[in-house]
Amino acid sequence: MDTFAFIIHPIDPKRDVSRKFPLLGRMLSVEQINFFSTYFPPVYISEITGIRSAATGKEIKGWFVACPYTPQRMLELPERTVYAKIVQTGRLAQNLGARLLGLGAFTSVVGDAGVTIAKQLSIPVTTGDSYTVAVAVEAVREAAQLLGITLGTATAAVVGATGAIGAVAAELIARDVPTLWLVGRRVAALEAVRDRIVSRTPARVEIATDMRGLQDADLILTVTSAVEAVIEPEHLKPGTVVCDVARPRDVSARVAAARDDVLVIDGGMVEVPGDVDFHFDFGFPPRMAYACMAETMALALEGRWESYTLGKNLNVPQVEEIARIAARHGFRLGGFRSFERAVTAEQIERVRLAAQNAAVHRHRKVKV
Repeated sequence: MDTFAFIIHPIDPKRDVSRKFPLLGRMLSVEQINFFSTYFPPVYISEITGIRSAATGKEIKGWFVACPYTPQRMLELPERTVYAKIVQTGRLAQNLGARLLGLGAFTSVVGDAGVTIAKQLSIPVTTGDSYTVAVAVEAVREAAQLLGITLGTATAAVVGATGAIGAVAAELIARDVPTLWLVGRRVAALEAVRDRIVSRTPARVEIATDMRGLQDADLILTVTSAVEAVIEPEHLKPGTVVCDVARPRDVSARVAAARDDVLVIDGGMVEVPGDVDFHFDFGFPPRMAYACMAETMALALEGRWESYTLGKNLNVPQVEEIARIAARHGFRLGGFRSFERAVTAEQIERVRLAAQNAAVHRHRKVKV
């Protein structure tokens, strides 16, 4: 049977450590987990079974293995130290028999986004970013349709638009909307992304190094590598859809508490084909996985034993190809969740009405 492995790591330290080690999760503080994670070895988490291609019937199995570092430790420690721990985790995957390795969360963005790690392992490595882009953009489009937001008249924004995921996602979203805001920290990098998009689409593209562009946006895709939340309730207008692809989250928990007139969806939840059992609860419903995990699985089903997505330069053909591969094998968007809870029909209706009211108000303002 063909095999794969996927590296995870604790993002919310107490919660995520508790998923595997309940006693440690209860006993240790966040500060202690951050400190001791430096000395923990890689951890075997579980075997993944039951993934079966809808097209070929091929079945694969895999494993979750954990790099013990939290995001905070990955930012604090020397880069070479972080690389060494991720490589050590990758070698655990090799010893289990994996033929392909996926990098999850911060392990996929640290340093050169997997390039150095792949050079030190004997199996191919993928970050999963290509399929993450495809699923996130699909989620934005589907959410817009549910809320009655017309793409042809909408304003969109991408936060983290100079990153690997953000830049390609912005190019795809620009095909659908007349106005797009690119938000990032470096003006020169934003200008480069803007210039590439305007050379390929008719969209009007604005850039910003703060959140002012979000106040006009109907649709927002956010995918920064920030450790703390960057989007707060005051940044959003009523009726906005925000697809949060980042882990840790870019959208503050204050948004969920204070703004029932916006819809925040967790980006990248995918339904996996077959009777999959992860033998580990990472916070998703049964049979659901992150898109980055699904890319690794789809490549294994396809028999593509290669480092499909590495580094910080993604491209649209690459994203479109992995979307076709995944669809052929039966992967599909797995519905919407918001702050780890299922999105209800009542939520959608409430935000839909807020979006309609905001559009009417904007139309009246333009006429005046």
